[in-house]
Amino acid sequence: MLDPKDLRRSSPSLDRRRLLKGLGVTAFGGSFAGVARAETEHHSVADAPVANAASPLDSVPYLGIHQAGIVNARPANGMVASFDVLAKDAGELETLFRLLTARIAFLTVGGPVPVLDPKLPPADSGLLGPTVRPDNLTITISLGASLFDDRPWLAPLKPKHLQRMTRFPNDALDADICHGDLTIQICANTQDTTIHALRDIIKASSSQMILKWKQEGNVPVITPGSDGRAESARNFLGFRDGSANPNSSDGAEMDRVVWVGPEDGEPAWAVGGSYQAVRIIRNFVERWDRTPFGEQERIIGRTKISGAPLDRRDGSEFDVPDYAGDPEGKATPHDAHIRLANARDAAASTNTILRRPFNYSNGVTRSGQLDQGLLFICYQADLERGFLTVQQKLNGEPLEEYIKPVGGGYFYTLPGIRDAADYVGSPLIAAVRGA
Repeated sequence: MLDPKDLRRSSPSLDRRRLLKGLGVTAFGGSFAGVARAETEHHSVADAPVANAASPLDSVPYLGIHQAGIVNARPANGMVASFDVLAKDAGELETLFRLLTARIAFLTVGGPVPVLDPKLPPADSGLLGPTVRPDNLTITISLGASLFDDRPWLAPLKPKHLQRMTRFPNDALDADICHGDLTIQICANTQDTTIHALRDIIKASSSQMILKWKQEGNVPVITPGSDGRAESARNFLGFRDGSANPNSSDGAEMDRVVWVGPEDGEPAWAVGGSYQAVRIIRNFVERWDRTPFGEQERIIGRTKISGAPLDRRDGSEFDVPDYAGDPEGKATPHDAHIRLANARDAAASTNTILRRPFNYSNGVTRSGQLDQGLLFICYQADLERGFLTVQQKLNGEPLEEYIKPVGGGYFYTLPGIRDAADYVGSPLIAAVRGA
């Protein structure tokens, strides 16, 4: 078993060989010697995946005091799937959590697929072939308000800020793609790996939870600039998304922004977790593409080509706008998206969130328009102080003419799986039984 001292905040960069040595075998009982390369270099969540850098052997260890898939860099593909949970008591919920942990352990580590009697259903969909490779896969489990609200034995342990997502003025929420008892965020280098993981989990858990909705997305793969510095990915409006994200490599900053601590007044079991906000935001791309270039920049508050602030057009996306030097909003309008979202003052620093979005494209609407937009995902230690406050500042912004949130929800991301004997959600189950 791995020494818990090794399972620290930097676990996504834990040496792969040590992890495999600690685990010894895969969830199916066979060692997987094919995996030999670790994700040893940590990047920011906002960075776009680098061209020709991904490998099927890339891996993110699933063990740690926090779940993987939050502060490590986004791979090219991601999805959120929401489920209704059937568990009627703590024992059934524990069974589900242990099953999810077993699937996470195998899928993120990889290994050969068992060969069963041909008269039986196959052990695996076969989508990835006879051997599953990790492919930078992360699987992140979060719980919705309904899981607690619908179960009296669980209700007293509900995180204090967890709630159903209610409608903001510009929202047009579709009930079919909102809320859920449990979400699974799945991210990987390739779409086949995310789909394979979802199908594996659905098959294994079919008697314990039912798929409610899902949304897939991707992050554009780019070539680094001439200075070698990683750039933020562009969204479907053509602007860089994530330029002002906090540094996800900074453990102290993540403690402040993302992770729930003992001092936050949450139930003791929730320490080490985080609030997850998911928003499926449709972009009216045809209307946007007919909007003058200069107006687009004023609406966002950045230059479209480089991502530089409007008061530093010759700079880069990494330059900080000087709002104090632009009190009248001549360079960056007061109602520009970035200025409303983050005023760059002491008060705004308490509302910081970690954004982890993906672009989505779902086809064509009945009116003949492209159904494209942003699968917005963010994490924060306090949902009220984080996403909810930021969104309230954005109500009525000019950008609303071009976007329409249609789905999503708020969820609580469980603390991490600390060692190979642990399972996701174990502190919650212990708290239920203790109560």
